[in-house]
Amino acid sequence: MQTVKPELGLPLGFSQQELTVLGVANDLGENTGILPGIACNYFPPWVVLLVGVVSSFFGYGVIWLVKKPLNVFIGLVGWAKWVIKTVQNLPYWILWVALVLAANSSAWLGTAVIVTNLRNFPLSRGTVAGLLKGYIALSAAVFTEVSIMLFNGSASAILLVFTLGIPVICLTLMYYVRPCTPAFEPDPSENAHFAFTQATSLTLAIFLLTTTILKNSLNLNDTVSYTFIAVMVIFLLSPLAIPIKMTLFPARKKGIGPVECSEGLDSKTGPLLTPSSSNTTLASSNDDEDVSYVNMLLAVGEGAVKGKKRGPRRGEDFSFREAAVKADFWLLWATYFLGIGSGVTVLNNLAQIASSVGFTDTSTLMSLFSFCNFLGRLGGGAVSEYFVRLNATPRTFWTMITQIIMVLTYLLYASALDGTLYAATALLGTCYGLQIAIMISTSSELFGLKNFGIFFNFMQLGNPLGVLLFSGMLAGYIYDTEAAKQGASTCMGPACFRLTFLVLACVCGLGTILSLILTIRIRPVYQMLYAGGSFRLPQSSVH
Repeated sequence: MQTVKPELGLPLGFSQQELTVLGVANDLGENTGILPGIACNYFPPWVVLLVGVVSSFFGYGVIWLVKKPLNVFIGLVGWAKWVIKTVQNLPYWILWVALVLAANSSAWLGTAVIVTNLRNFPLSRGTVAGLLKGYIALSAAVFTEVSIMLFNGSASAILLVFTLGIPVICLTLMYYVRPCTPAFEPDPSENAHFAFTQATSLTLAIFLLTTTILKNSLNLNDTVSYTFIAVMVIFLLSPLAIPIKMTLFPARKKGIGPVECSEGLDSKTGPLLTPSSSNTTLASSNDDEDVSYVNMLLAVGEGAVKGKKRGPRRGEDFSFREAAVKADFWLLWATYFLGIGSGVTVLNNLAQIASSVGFTDTSTLMSLFSFCNFLGRLGGGAVSEYFVRLNATPRTFWTMITQIIMVLTYLLYASALDGTLYAATALLGTCYGLQIAIMISTSSELFGLKNFGIFFNFMQLGNPLGVLLFSGMLAGYIYDTEAAKQGASTCMGPACFRLTFLVLACVCGLGTILSLILTIRIRPVYQMLYAGGSFRLPQSSVH
């Protein structure tokens, strides 16, 4: 089934199969982030971001040239006609590579931002993961709104925005994505700042959903459209109020000791070696003892304290090789693959699913999925963070709950009952988003932050693999078979996807069992990490 809009392919003479292969290129590029993950361990964030900028510029630039050659430059430069002729005759494989390059830019940009922020805020991993992944989910809706309201839905215009806008914004702001000294103990003001950002992002999501519904039901003039864009920009920029407030009204904080990220401790491992003194098992009676304890941990981190060499335990920093031999690593990967892989199958085929049962308003359905996907990502981070601090509930418990709901959702899709399409789509979007946020924070807690960029990007490979197996080989085959039975190029009726949904329900049933096993296995780890209500260094790493 196609995953790329036909407006790009049809004018260029691409077949349906070629469009499907372009969809694979998009998923492959977007979810292949092993190299960015490795780069985060050796280079500062700005270098990783710069690679993403270059990838975005050249990837989207080639696609824009194919879609909209440089007609505007004819007569201005002598080689313009040669450029146009060359672009129009580009081989298909070059366009495929350009799409991989363009999509892969998000892996470089996203990895740099997520890894840096989780290392900077190790005590709020679920909240940080939910917020960052939530904004990624909202970005598609934001760009869609801009495209429709400012450029009348022009694919060429939005591609030009990607080609120039993303690099300009990243180059302007990359200075602010950098390591800093993480907090050693919970900070109430930090929690308030996160709550404010969550509230503004939720307001933005509601606003985007409302404007989508309004523009589909009303004929909005340019003034109203520009007003919507202005309000949207205000909501997007509202989190900047936090650094402005902290600059104008700095708060005095009580620190444990003069520990800097750049001195005495590698900033990549710093967050795991700076626990809250209030939660350590080496209870201290005064501030001097607190400082001595932290300094001892720093010495351990730098090898000044020698001990018997052993492999890391869950909760400590793992290398990829060390993690790959652990059952928990593959259990986490399998649960993510089964949940996200099945969910992305429905996402990629949502328009065809709706059309097959006679539903025409597919844009509203996609907006509903996007909104609930955002809610799941934001809520997954916040809810799991609350319960992990309350009673050390493993985050994968919520993965298990969402996969149970997904089983019921797929059965609801398969029933094709009137009035259930909206409910099923909302439930699936929420569960899909929640599992993404849970995977990020869980992988950092089980295997550490030192190589976190590699771990979570490896987990994300479950997305393109799910597209290949569940969407291409399963849903696509069944859809084409049913269409052939009907003697048409498109399939109509519940039978088009019913067997697919039943198989996906079984897939998520298996994912539920694996999530339960993983939750039971890692329960003691979370009791150790969150004893006392906040993240702390495992006691075993002291020795």
